[in-house]
Amino acid sequence: MARITGSYPDDLDLLIEGAVEAGVFGGKSDALREFVREYFEDHENERIAAAVALYERERITLGDAARLAAVDRWSMRDILREHGVELRLGLIDEDDAAYEVETASELEFDEEVSDDEESRAK
Repeated sequence: MARITGSYPDDLDLLIEGAVEAGVFGGKSDALREFVREYFEDHENERIAAAVALYERERITLGDAARLAAVDRWSMRDILREHGVELRLGLIDEDDAAYEVETASELEFDEEVSDDEESRAK
């Protein structure tokens, strides 16, 4: 888990303290985590922009970008292309490989072959 240090207006600090004292949040950290989580849930474009920027700067993999943007890898590839970002091909690390294996195992294939297709194959 990452730590963030920052400053914000005194009135906002008082509201957060009041919410903690009222039992709305377990602590200031909980309140700030909730605010940020809700912001990115409500602002899809900003979430996608953040994922694109991180991928473009080679800070994250395609799988990470897709997860952060809350889209699948294929959609993320399209999004990156739309933003003019060059795709990095290949697996970056073991986590990236594990994600690829998991995604591939979730694919469904139609294994039923019709009688017509079987007779044509013979």
